[in-house]
Amino acid sequence: MKAIVVTDQAAGTAGMTLVERPDPQAALNDVVVEVHASGFTPGELTWPSTWTDRFGRDRTPSIPGQELAGVVTARGYGTTGLSVGQRVFGLADGHRGGTLAEYVAIEARNLAPLPADVDFTVGASLPMPGLTAWQGLFEHGRLQAGQSVLVHGAAGAVGAIVSQLAREAGAYVIGTGRTADRLTALDFGASEFVDLENDALEDVGGVNLVFDGIGGDIGRRSAGLVRAGGTLVSIAGPPEARPADGLAIDFVVVPDRAQLGELVQRVRDGRLRTNIGNVATLDDAVAAFNPTERITGKTIINVRP
Repeated sequence: MKAIVVTDQAAGTAGMTLVERPDPQAALNDVVVEVHASGFTPGELTWPSTWTDRFGRDRTPSIPGQELAGVVTARGYGTTGLSVGQRVFGLADGHRGGTLAEYVAIEARNLAPLPADVDFTVGASLPMPGLTAWQGLFEHGRLQAGQSVLVHGAAGAVGAIVSQLAREAGAYVIGTGRTADRLTALDFGASEFVDLENDALEDVGGVNLVFDGIGGDIGRRSAGLVRAGGTLVSIAGPPEARPADGLAIDFVVVPDRAQLGELVQRVRDGRLRTNIGNVATLDDAVAAFNPTERITGKTIINVRP
């Protein structure tokens, strides 16, 4: 099969190459999925799990990619809940990855059915941003109706879904980003926009929840905006500052079939849109992951265009 592999952590996305690899086999509780579309988060190439297994052993050449949509072609021994020929989407284990390929072996529990009226490109764009937004808002951020949420990077793949889910839950959403991101952030559900290049972040005042996908100085300053009892949720690494009377949390997203089902139902009925910035073929994937200009939104690889 064709697959994208990486062997040199220091090379980043520039070190990606398209090669031929053996077809994967389904182990206990696995399925093999014929990948139709795949998503990729560039940060994967900085994660130890991309380069070593759970015992610290080198596992290169690694096939990156954790997000996929496709069709089940084989089941391993003991696998239940999915059938051969079924359309699925989901999130691979970080120590396995493998979705930037024509086929991938993945734990069945990490997948959910993909309804026939949701195309594979959209299905592949949903798992990482959608689960990150859902878990950050509702599990870690304990968001309630009537609260206010400050979403950093509101025009990005994750931020766009955070804004939509928070607004649907009855929260007031303030998005942030660069000047050029204003219209996109507002289109995806923010009621206000803070231009981080020109506006004073502190003018936002107090909020109940900060969802931080930027970190650094923005993350530090945001801690002071969290109201008593509120939460700063970071997906940009451990927060460098904590709210005076609140919580600071960073977390790693985990696969969850039930949450994937909640997310895809919202896509089906028009309550949720994913933010796709670029679509490319597997042959053009390396170039797509090394763009010459900034792309807002997620890059999706249509493995079977």
